[in-house]
Amino acid sequence: MKSITRTLLFAAAAGMAFSAVAADPYKVKIPTTSDELQGAMMFLVNYDTGEKIDSLLIDGPETVFSGSIDEPALVRMIVDGNRAGSFILENGSIVWSPERREAFGSPLNDRLNDFGAEVRKLSGRLTSQSSEACRDSVFAEYEALVNKTLAENADNPIGYYLFIQEAGQLSGQDFKDYLAKYPSLARYQRVAKLQDMMAARDATQPGGKYVDFAVEQPSGKTVRLSDYVTPGKYTLVDFWASWCGPCIREIATLKELYAKYHEKNGLDIVGVAVWDEPANTEAAIAKHQIPWPCILNAGTIPTDLYGISGIPCIILIGPDGTILSRDKQDEDLVADVVKALNL
Repeated sequence: MKSITRTLLFAAAAGMAFSAVAADPYKVKIPTTSDELQGAMMFLVNYDTGEKIDSLLIDGPETVFSGSIDEPALVRMIVDGNRAGSFILENGSIVWSPERREAFGSPLNDRLNDFGAEVRKLSGRLTSQSSEACRDSVFAEYEALVNKTLAENADNPIGYYLFIQEAGQLSGQDFKDYLAKYPSLARYQRVAKLQDMMAARDATQPGGKYVDFAVEQPSGKTVRLSDYVTPGKYTLVDFWASWCGPCIREIATLKELYAKYHEKNGLDIVGVAVWDEPANTEAAIAKHQIPWPCILNAGTIPTDLYGISGIPCIILIGPDGTILSRDKQDEDLVADVVKALNL
C-alpha cells in the first residue's frame, strides 16, 4: 500500500492546529486585543461539510465561543471573511492563538500540535541534507510518522485531516485500500467526494475520450469545450486560474509550444479558467498576453468531470478525441506534444 506522501512535510513549517474530548461543553477563548480585529465577524465552520457552527462579532480583548458538540469536528476559523486556520472543536476548554493559528488545552489539539512539532523537526533536517539518499531517509521517517499517527487516530479528526491532505494524490486502488483499512474515514463528506473525483480522474486518463461540458460566459453566451476541440487536430486544454502561481509559470511553456506548432502543425490551445472570478481571469489574460482562447467562469464543472484536485492540469487531446497526455508540465509536457505530433 502506498504511504501518505510528502506534501505535508514542506507545508509543515507553517504550523498546524487542532482539539479533543471532555464531558463539559466547549469553550473556545480567543485573545482579540489587536485593533485590526475589532468589529470583524468571526465564524466557526465545519471543515468537512462547510456548515457554519457559530459566529461572533469581535468587540473587546477576548472573544469566546461556547456551546456543545456531539463529537469532535475539524473546523475552520474564518475572520472578516478570510481563513485564519483550523483546529478540532470538541467539548472542553480550548485556547486559540490568532498569531500562531494553533489551539491548545485539549487532548486532540495538543496531540496534533505534538505531531506538527515532530514534522517541523524533520522539515528542518530535510533542508540541511545535501544528498538525495539523505533526503529520502528523512522522507521515509516522515511517511512512517504520518502513517503511525493516522493509524492511531483514524477514528477522530486528526486521522481525517492527515488523510484528506494527501488522498487526492493517491491512486484509486491505494485510496480504496486506505478506506478498507480505516473504514471510519468513509463517513466524511469530503472523502465521499474524493471517491467520485477519483472515478472521474481514472475515466479521463490517457487512452480515454475527452469529456465535453458547457459553461455560460459572463456575456450570457454558452460555450462548450467541443467548440474549441477540432476533429482532426491536436488540442492542449489548460485548466488554470489567475491566482495560481504554477499556472502562471506554465504559460511560458504553453506559449513556446503554441509559437512552434500552432501554425506549422495545427496544434490548438484552449484555456479553461476554474475556481476563478472572470474579471481576474481576463486581467491575467491581458497581463500575460495569452494568445489562445479561454473559457471563463468554469468553476467546478470541469474539475468535477475530470477529477481535478490541483491546477494547472493540462490535457492533450488527439485528432479523434482521445486523451494522449494528462497532468504533465514543462519539459515532460513538451516531450508528450512532440511525440504526439511525431516530430
